[in-house]
Amino acid sequence: MPHLIIEYSANVTARVDAHALVDALHDAALATGVAPVDALRTRAAARDVYAVGDRHPDNAFVAVTARFGAGRSDSDRRRVVDALMAALDDALGDARETMMLSVEYQDIDPAQRVNQNNLRPLIAARGRDGS
Repeated sequence: MPHLIIEYSANVTARVDAHALVDALHDAALATGVAPVDALRTRAAARDVYAVGDRHPDNAFVAVTARFGAGRSDSDRRRVVDALMAALDDALGDARETMMLSVEYQDIDPAQRVNQNNLRPLIAARGRDGS
């Protein structure tokens, strides 16, 4: 059920590989042990229309929303947020100097969601390494 949604100003891709950013955040979430490998989905979207701060053309943003099923402990939530911010900092390197960064954790209300995971048995059969 977990989702990582990465939104970023379009000017980020001039300095950072979006695919590498997705990989870094996906791996960081898995490493926490809070996000199960057979349910985590990570995606990124550039925002072409944006304004950041004083609108200087170098200003940029990356906003990560982590959506997990309800019921996780406060320490698990904090571990996810901290791990994602550390991975974001690492993946961006010096490029982050002109960026606003955020990571937000949100609970998914199970009463308001319908979910069908057809990958779970396939992933279990392949093993964690995907082979």
